[in-house]
Parts: sequence; C-alpha cells; structure tokens
Amino acid sequence: MLCLSVKRRLAVCALPVLGMLAAVGASYAQPSGSGAAAAGQPAQGQQASKRFVDGIAAVVNKQVITLYQLEQELKAAKAQLAMQNIQAPDDDTLRRQVLQRMITEELIKQEARRLNVAVNDNQLDQAITNIAQRNNMTQSQLRAEIEKSGVSWDYYRQSLRQEILTDLVRQREVDSRIMISDNEVDAFLRSQSVTGGFVGGAQAAPAPQGQPQSNAQASPMQPLGLAQILVQVPESASPSQVEEYRREAQDALSRIKAGQDFAAVAAAVSDGPGALEGGDMGVRPAQGWPDLFLQAVQNLSAGDVSDIIRSGNGFHILKVTTRGQPSGQAASQQALQGAQQPSPAQASQANARRNDMAAVFQSEGPMMVTQTRARHILIKIDQGTTDERARTRLEDIRQRILAGEDFGDLARRYSEDASAPLGGELGWLSPGETVPPFEQAMDNLQPGDISEPVRTPFGWHLITVDERRTEDMEEEFKRMRAREVLFERQVGPAFDDWLSQVRAQAYIDNRLDPRGNQLNRN
Repeated sequence: MLCLSVKRRLAVCALPVLGMLAAVGASYAQPSGSGAAAAGQPAQGQQASKRFVDGIAAVVNKQVITLYQLEQELKAAKAQLAMQNIQAPDDDTLRRQVLQRMITEELIKQEARRLNVAVNDNQLDQAITNIAQRNNMTQSQLRAEIEKSGVSWDYYRQSLRQEILTDLVRQREVDSRIMISDNEVDAFLRSQSVTGGFVGGAQAAPAPQGQPQSNAQASPMQPLGLAQILVQVPESASPSQVEEYRREAQDALSRIKAGQDFAAVAAAVSDGPGALEGGDMGVRPAQGWPDLFLQAVQNLSAGDVSDIIRSGNGFHILKVTTRGQPSGQAASQQALQGAQQPSPAQASQANARRNDMAAVFQSEGPMMVTQTRARHILIKIDQGTTDERARTRLEDIRQRILAGEDFGDLARRYSEDASAPLGGELGWLSPGETVPPFEQAMDNLQPGDISEPVRTPFGWHLITVDERRTEDMEEEFKRMRAREVLFERQVGPAFDDWLSQVRAQAYIDNRLDPRGNQLNRN
C-alpha cells in the first residue's frame, strides 16, 4: 500500500485568486488617494481617511495588522466587488469582512513558518508558466492581460504566492489526516451501483424537457458549482446565542427572497472564506460536495437558492451557480481561475486523469495500465530541517547508494516515512496515485535507476524503480476514483475545522469587530 506521505491529494479549498485579481488592479494602479480625488470626494472625506494611516486594526499572535494595511485591502475589495458587479456593503461592514480575511491569511502565514513551508520564486514562476499554458498564452501575453485589467504584476504574484502557500499548508496539515477506509469505499461503490451512478456503468437518463435535473438524476461527474452564505456559530455558543445566529441567517435569506442579490448579501454578512467573492465556492464534480450540501440542492436548478441548513460550523444558505458544463465567457473565467491550485499543471493532469477514470467507470472490459513498483527515501522539511539541508542530505545518501550501499538499508536508517521499516517499499503504483512531481520523476526512471532529489509538498525524496508491469486496472481505477470522491467530500470541512482550531489556539485581538473575536476563540 502506498504511504500517505506520497498519496495524491486534490486541492479543493483554496481561495479564489485570478477572479479577484482582475478586480483589484484599479486601486493598486494609482497613487493612494487619487481615486477619491477623481470621484470628487469632499476634503473632509480625505481628512477622515487619514485616521487610518496609523493605528492597529488587529493583533494576530505577535503580528500587527495596521489600519493602513486594512484600508489598502479595503480599496482592493471595493474594486473587486465592482468588477464582479456585486453591490458592496457599507464601508464599516466591508472593512470587517476584509479584516477577517486578512486575519485568516496571517494565521496561515504563521503556520507556514512553523512548518518551514515557503513558496520560492522558482515555484511561483513555474505556476505562472503553467497558468499561461493552460490558457494558451505565453507568459508575456498573460502578463499583458493581467495588467490590461489594471492589476499590477507584483500584486498578482503576491496574491498567487499566498494561494499556493495556503494549499501547501493544507496538504501538510489536513490532507494526511483524512483516512478513507476500504469499508467506506465498498459502501460508496454499492450505493453508486444501486443508484446507477458513475461506477455502475450506466448514464443517468436526462430529465424531461423544461424540468431541472436533480443531483440524484445527474451524473456524479457533472460539474456542480455552489456559492454559500455562512453564519458561523461558535462551539461555545449558548442556546440563546444559537437562536440569534439563526435569526441572522433567516434575515439574510429573507433579503434574498425579497430580491436582493445573493452575492451582495454574502459580501455583507457571510463568515465564509469566499464572502468577498460573493460566497463562491467553485465548481466540482457533483459527488465531490458534502452530502449535506448535495441533499440541500438536489432539486434546485442553476440560480436557485436553498433553505437554511445547519452544520457543525454554523448556518448555511446555498446557491447553485452551475449545473453541467459551463460555456462561453463562464468557461473562460473558470480557466483563468485555475490559479487556485498550487500548480495549475498538476490540476490539468488531475482533470485529465479524472476524465480517463470517468470513461473507465462507464465502460465494460479490461483497461490495461502500466504499474511501477518503487521505493523511496523521504526527508521532511520542518523547524529543524531547512529545505536546503534536506536536499543536501539526500544528495549525500544518493552518492552512498551509487557507491554501492543498499537503498533499502539506507531507507530504513534515514527515511522519515511510514515505509522506512520496509526499506522504502511503496508497492505497485498506478498512474495518479502519487503527487505529480513524484510520479513524473518515477516515470522517467528505468528499473534500477536512482533519481536526483525530488521536491514534493511532503519534503525531498530519492526514488528508485524496481520493476514495471501491465495489468487490467478497471476495478482498481473505480476504487481509486471512489476514494478521491470521498476525499473531496471531506477535505473542505476538514480544512475549516483545522482553521477553527488554529484560530482558537491563537491570540487574536480584532479591534474593529468584537463578534469577530468571539468567532476567533470558538
């Protein structure tokens, strides 16, 4: 069995980047204050803004977020909402929303430093190259498009770096904790077989013309996009406080039913991470959403809004943004928003594998796949081991192997992976079972070869290939895809839980929003 440290994980909860970046450029492309002057604001308005040049908006452990930093991000948020045609709430409300996002980002940065996780310029440049390739552009063309929208290139890079960092931290702290048992896979496969799902080999019948296709009728591979308004409820909330939060959610739903735009209400009241993107949570294959969400929207068409649902995190209102393949401008926008992943090339490979597997689920007969039996030595990166030190250690170990020492013996002595007692043995690996950098390096090896040190989100690896074989993997691929679907269902809530724990253990003094402090210390 493949050890968890090299299991492929799907990034599904990173926050939007490029969709936001196209909106914030105007505020960063001009000197501070020029926008106000151009709009003809009165002098007293400019004087009032000076109050925010100095002072503290929040303290996150020992790190200060200044009022000046907050005001700059507030400008960006206003531009973002305007570009998305979302009505911005009043400045005080929006300022509180922006500050909550800044607090979250600062907590993630601090966790990254604790884990010794960083995004270097080479990684960032590679991500940008991949984004350009996915959109059939050169880097120069991509930069021109970004800057044409008014976004400074430096700000684009800074925002993308933060999103990559968030995903790397999630992979380290959350993904490895999600364990999908064989019994869960078996139960999922049985349920799909009974309902005619993707592993049962049958396509769902289309809904009658003019009627919405429910999630129960839709193929689990069909894209489903959701947005949410979340009213977060602290774990320590009393029954009376819970009712207060419920009334807040009910008020939000009433505003939507009265005709207010869902995205505008989300920007004003939602505690969810995508509040400033109108609550958008992205698009996934339908089965990738938590069961609670699927049940709430199963009979809704695109554009419809659910009733209030309760989870362990609070009260949710969901809107179906997409059912089925997007087209035209929406598809183009989603292509640009692919920067949500730490490596867009990896995301493309994941999508290709997903499409291949969809074909397997609906096919009959053998599917011949080349498998690789490999071993590895892992040196993790942590507070005591820098990135450079880990790589250097593996280079030394590699030279010892080339000089005649046994790979398995050195793996047992030095590898920081669960496979170490087995001499680094990973068993037979199928395509898609390991993270892309690992798989690419492994595929480039001939049996008996030793790789150069390979960097993945889990650390540095040496890899050797023992042998290869071709096997019928139809059933195994069905199980693999089932495991991925189950993982996708769990990773979002798991990341939210992890972030709540980080908040609860941190010292956070939100000086603009006492309620925010309560949420931080749930």
